[in-house]
Amino acid sequence: MESFKFCITLLVLQTLLTNSRTTEAVSARSPGVFREYIGALFKNVTFSDVPINPNIEFHFLLSFAIDYTNTKSPEPTNGDFLVYWDTDNLNPSHISSIKAKYKNVKVGMSLGGDTVNGKNATFAPTSITSWVRNAIYSITKIAKEYNLDAIDIDYEHFNADPDTFAECIGQLLYYLKQNNVISYTSIAPYADDSVQVRYLALWRKYGHLIDYVNFQFYAYEKGTTIPQFLQYFETQSCNYKGGKILVSFGTNNIGGLSPKHGFFDACTILKRQGKLHGIFIWSADDSMKDHFRYEKLSQDLLASAI
Repeated sequence: MESFKFCITLLVLQTLLTNSRTTEAVSARSPGVFREYIGALFKNVTFSDVPINPNIEFHFLLSFAIDYTNTKSPEPTNGDFLVYWDTDNLNPSHISSIKAKYKNVKVGMSLGGDTVNGKNATFAPTSITSWVRNAIYSITKIAKEYNLDAIDIDYEHFNADPDTFAECIGQLLYYLKQNNVISYTSIAPYADDSVQVRYLALWRKYGHLIDYVNFQFYAYEKGTTIPQFLQYFETQSCNYKGGKILVSFGTNNIGGLSPKHGFFDACTILKRQGKLHGIFIWSADDSMKDHFRYEKLSQDLLASAI
């Protein structure tokens, strides 16, 4: 515990002592990535609805692929994934079209999520070997059909210990990358002990395979202040040491630090320090009501040379 406190204290001191000129140069060279979850709420949002800045890397994350049956009372299928996003508006032809129009756009899928048809989307493998085998087959099939570039792990409920989660997901990521099924990987943890213990077990063993940590900062309490947000960022940077921690907010007003209360001010501070690796938003479905104003502001900030 004392070593952890020391790590946080050291990170905060480094933040205060950072030379702005040096870090601004780093930021200018590395604009970061913008990522957006899309398709979970079936609000008829399309890729072309979302503003896209051509000067940054842009990732859509289809939400979600889930290893559950597609029934009124869904049951786990031990790694046999099905597509649960809005396929009427987000299908393979739409993906081909948006990627042809914008060369900086990549499209991935997120696995798991919170619920499926009102039931928890629980990670519930029968065994490591069988889950990995089924997941490799079903995920590869979906990735090829939709011409996907990335995979995101967003399980939030578990019926397996941390080591089993780490091995199942780690072996899946290894296969997908080793065989060039996908190019980018990410995880989407948040500050809950039962969640963190599993993602940290995965990170310790397979962190070298994970490109981004889509940390759900919007899962913190509503009304988070800028100093609190920056402290949360340093805490997670310490937890996922060496990882590219992406900052985030939800356009469903769920919690955390909102754009109306200083999110972009906090991002500017991180960018000047060379720590802003990217921004992601949950979700495009909710952003329609505000005409995607915060998507544009996020991308403009990432592309700026401040």
